[in-house]
Amino acid sequence: MELYLIRHGIAEEHQPGLKDEERQLTPEGKEKTEKIAQRLVKLSFNFDLILTSPLVRAYQTAEILIAAGLSSQLETSDHLSFDGNIQNWWQEWLKPRKYPQKTKLALVGHEPSLSHWAEILLWGEAKESLILKKAGMMGIKLPDDGSPLGRSQMFWLTQPKYLL
Repeated sequence: MELYLIRHGIAEEHQPGLKDEERQLTPEGKEKTEKIAQRLVKLSFNFDLILTSPLVRAYQTAEILIAAGLSSQLETSDHLSFDGNIQNWWQEWLKPRKYPQKTKLALVGHEPSLSHWAEILLWGEAKESLILKKAGMMGIKLPDDGSPLGRSQMFWLTQPKYLL
């Protein structure tokens, strides 16, 4: 299975009276995310499913990916919010579904959670070494035996500016 960890695009700044979960993509964030999505289409990326955090900015990012034609399926998962735990997600969401080995699954979420998840998949622990930029994407190949923690391989990591 291939996992694509995608950080949401540029969002509104924190401000009094605006709940963090309600922060939206800025016009610039939407524009850049749309350009990146179109570039991913030109590079022949596609996903069997896009799973997103329910927070507005992540959901808007996922909708842009859907609109670009990168997938036709979109679901939300609270596990992709800030305090999501990869082991809980793996046990509750992915493991029981038994997706085929060739499944391409995009996860749209937030930092530092996505980088921590990647590090756990790659090295078995979060080392605070990776940073996923806004609207950035990282591709990770999970081993076929269904035991990915610390045994996965990164095959894609590109800063968004190289896709614009």
